[in-house]
Amino acid sequence: MDIKKSNEELIIESKSFFETYKKEIGESVRKGKKVVFVNFEDLASNSPLLSEALMENPEEVLQVLETALEETGLIKNARIRFNDLPKTQKVKVRTIRAQHLNQLIFFEGLVRQASEVRPQVVNAKFECPSCGTVISVLQIEKKFREPTRCSCGRKGQFRLISKIMVDAQRLVIEESPESLTGGEQPRRMSVFLKEDLVEPGMEEKTTPGSKVRVIGILKEVPVPLQTGAISTRFDLAVEANNLIPLESTYEDFEITEEDESQILELSEEKELFKKLRESIAPGIWGYEEVKEALVLQMFGGVKKTGEDGTDYRGDIHLFLIGDPGVAKSVTLKFISNIAPKGRYIVGKAATGAGITATVVKDEFLKGWSLEAGAMVLANKGIVCIDEIEKMDATDRSAMHEALEQQTVTISKANVQATLKAETSVLAAGNPKFGRFEPTQSISQQIDLPPALINRFDIIFILRDLPNAKQDDAIASHVLKIHQHKGQKSEIERDLFRKYVAYAKQKVKPELTDEAFNEIKDYYVKLRNMQASGDGQAIPISARQLQGLVRLSEAHAKTRLSPKVEKKDAQVAIRLMNYYLMHVGYDQETKTFDIDRISIGTSSSQRNKIILTKETIKKLEEKHGKQVPLNVLREELKDLSDADFEEAIEKLKSKADIFQPRQGFVQLM
Repeated sequence: MDIKKSNEELIIESKSFFETYKKEIGESVRKGKKVVFVNFEDLASNSPLLSEALMENPEEVLQVLETALEETGLIKNARIRFNDLPKTQKVKVRTIRAQHLNQLIFFEGLVRQASEVRPQVVNAKFECPSCGTVISVLQIEKKFREPTRCSCGRKGQFRLISKIMVDAQRLVIEESPESLTGGEQPRRMSVFLKEDLVEPGMEEKTTPGSKVRVIGILKEVPVPLQTGAISTRFDLAVEANNLIPLESTYEDFEITEEDESQILELSEEKELFKKLRESIAPGIWGYEEVKEALVLQMFGGVKKTGEDGTDYRGDIHLFLIGDPGVAKSVTLKFISNIAPKGRYIVGKAATGAGITATVVKDEFLKGWSLEAGAMVLANKGIVCIDEIEKMDATDRSAMHEALEQQTVTISKANVQATLKAETSVLAAGNPKFGRFEPTQSISQQIDLPPALINRFDIIFILRDLPNAKQDDAIASHVLKIHQHKGQKSEIERDLFRKYVAYAKQKVKPELTDEAFNEIKDYYVKLRNMQASGDGQAIPISARQLQGLVRLSEAHAKTRLSPKVEKKDAQVAIRLMNYYLMHVGYDQETKTFDIDRISIGTSSSQRNKIILTKETIKKLEEKHGKQVPLNVLREELKDLSDADFEEAIEKLKSKADIFQPRQGFVQLM
């Protein structure tokens, strides 16, 4: 009687609480959902009695709340989901003990495995063949339960009339690496989701690798022994009341009217691009062009699909190469933290499978299942790869497709799949010999295949050269940070993220004729720069042209402009010029030469190699198969000693020629 009375009291309390929650309930009804999200604080401030009862007996009180909500007549078969709980209920997976059983708790972690969504019986109705009584049996355990006896005395052989089923899914949640200390192994916990928590929209947010907060009731799960009896040792699992994704893409950001007015106000500012630039890694002094490119990478270009079905990526890829100690890693860490779905990985500790995707043997579903790697998990986000040159060549080759086609195709065991990887890549690497040597091409200095280097839109060389004025500024900047007097970010982090999200959601800029002509003129002018010598350097390729378009679109997005104007194209050209000047400039011909980057040999260098080979061929007729080196040197007296030696070395390394004996060369 006492329990009944207290339940009635709680129902009355609940009804008066829902009176204050009409706005939220109305919103759910309008959206056609049967779920009402409740903040625990609201419940505690309106009804301390209810909140205390919820902590003591969560399962019963949740049922009371749902019954009361139904009795108000506003919404039928509703579910109550809590957005938050008091801090005292927060636990770590490793600290969950028997004392937490049947309590409402919450914890955070990464989704490691997700089973398929399958129906589960929650209630079954049976009919007694003797007297026709209908018996309802709740299905709580894993094993399907039938009624043991009927009121008429009959035992067994009841007829199943109907069963109520709901969709259910099992997740395995693992502690996130940040919460671990020292060499601790991350612990795991099973979580069961039902009904609206496994809707398709929700399922997208609980893919393996996602970070989530789980609010639910801790239950014990009986472990059956091989004999069929039940073990004295039980497993733990959480029956989720709510699951909150902690990472969202820019597309998922909810922007309120208040946020929108702040964003539009910011977009009107005069030196907006400068402010955005200053908000990127404010702890690092200088590198204006690099920071500008990072801002443009955050905004990204516009993804397009051609009439023939070809996709043109909108994501911008950047590559920083430079001397040690120029804050490359700090920049990458900053970007991976500020960008939603940002991932930070380090070359030596990354494998091809960890970056793209892999097939693993699934213990639960007995078969093969797909596990996504960083590029796929950061779909519509940014992947920061540090020390890219230390990755194994086979692992790096897995990235080629992800960088250009933005997909990851996997064909292993019986799994044939193509996964989306619409991800921007920000990579950093150190030169082979410690410091950067401007006279050599990038390919000679970094252990990366030219085909991979060429897929980056912009490559920045960060050099650490002594310069009294600059060193003074850097020293002051760094020391002020240690004094806690460092400058604050120009734009608050939250507003910055919302600004980028708003631009990505709402703005899809299109090229105007002025921008079109500006980019076209630059491209044509550069392509036709006359190179001295007998070969023509190719200063820029169509890949850089597409990069220019992406950068221009990204700059238009920073202004929230629906049109790409001439000034946007000029910013893109300025950054491209800066990149080509540092990376693709051939000192000898005084022109830009994209071959220095994409092939590793500038066209002037290549011409000398071809000339040397042709001369050896010509001299063969006079001197036989073995050509004396001194005769060859005499024949190529226009070449400098360094160029002659380099040409001979290149031909040797490519196995075009060999030295049969000292002082002679022979074609293979």
